[in-house]
Amino acid sequence: MESSSKAVADSGERNWLDLPRDVVCAIFQKLGAVETLTRAHRVCSLWRAISKDPLVWRSIDMRNSGDMDFQLGILCRRAVDYSSGHLLHINIEHFGTDDLLHYITDSTSHLRCLRLAYCYQISDEGFCEVAKKLPQLEELDISISNLNKDPLEAIGRCCPHLKSLKFNIEGYRRPHIKCDEDAFAIAETMPKLRHLQLFGNKLTNDGLLAILDGCPHLESLDLRQCFNVNLGGSLGRRCAEQIKDLRLPHDPTDDYPFQAEIDSGSLDGDYSSGTSDIDFLSDDDYDHYQFSDGSDISEYEYDDYYEF
Repeated sequence: MESSSKAVADSGERNWLDLPRDVVCAIFQKLGAVETLTRAHRVCSLWRAISKDPLVWRSIDMRNSGDMDFQLGILCRRAVDYSSGHLLHINIEHFGTDDLLHYITDSTSHLRCLRLAYCYQISDEGFCEVAKKLPQLEELDISISNLNKDPLEAIGRCCPHLKSLKFNIEGYRRPHIKCDEDAFAIAETMPKLRHLQLFGNKLTNDGLLAILDGCPHLESLDLRQCFNVNLGGSLGRRCAEQIKDLRLPHDPTDDYPFQAEIDSGSLDGDYSSGTSDIDFLSDDDYDHYQFSDGSDISEYEYDDYYEF
């Protein structure tokens, strides 16, 4: 090893093996969980050892495009194991399941931030069961899912420190529907909420008024594409007075990370210009990704599986 390091030094090239441990940990965190577990940890024995450091896994980002061919559930469980109970933040996209949520919440009681995107296999019942194991949760992002008001009520009851909630839906044209169930659940159970995003929600003025009454500390509110809300008159004035950062139904969606295009070319005559009748996508409209969540493979089998 010394001769190899000397040769590298003599050539004037950077020797990555000489990087301080905390710098390598920072590199792994920037790479994300998938790259770290499938590539970086195979560079050398030193990097492999550092990749198991709980410091690397206080935050787990399983960001992916949804079409990856390896078993993301296994990778996620591996990362959770390496965190050794110190996990604070986790982001899961496209492959979350009830079993995986139970595995995560059974492994730590300190989770502060949970983000779930396109996790259609997580059920209302499953989420309600894990809510009681999230007493320290401060930030929750559930975007594009099949979940309804029941998990919101469970989170509100079980997570007294919750300050930020994103509960976004993906929609397309359907008969006009109004629904305030999500808004009422939030208003009745989340009094300490400070930041709320309800992109595409079906709430009406009644639901919005309930949120303003039930969440008096609310500082930011994102109502983009919430086309059942009419912010004229006294309600609009109250929002302007109470909310520091208010995003209106027709505001631009350039910074929204998910699909946000609305078919506005043939609006129904019953609605005023600019009003959309987007509705929840049905279960049949989604391609569900099936991933193995098994965690009984050995570390050697794991390494053999991910040969690159």
